[in-house]
Amino acid sequence: MSAAKPSAMIRYTALRLLIFVGCFFVAGVAVHFGLVPSGLGGSNVVWVMLLGLVLSAPLSYVLLRKQRDEMSEQIVTKVDRTKARLDANRTREDAVQ
Repeated sequence: MSAAKPSAMIRYTALRLLIFVGCFFVAGVAVHFGLVPSGLGGSNVVWVMLLGLVLSAPLSYVLLRKQRDEMSEQIVTKVDRTKARLDANRTREDAVQ
């Protein structure tokens, strides 16, 4: 018996979220200690979230290339299978008429 392989999309999304949470934490620490300017007034949390997003985007692009390729292959396979099924159904319908 083989264990079911987790969906590449779920794995990619979870890793992307982990990278964001890590960057959010690092940005929060940097703002807290004054290494990065804090937001205006009560917008500090929004500012830290934006910093986390800006930091996590290029990191995710570089670090998750393999997972992104796996996800792409999985999606292409499912789309091709669906197209083949639709073509088969269309041919059956044409044969009946």
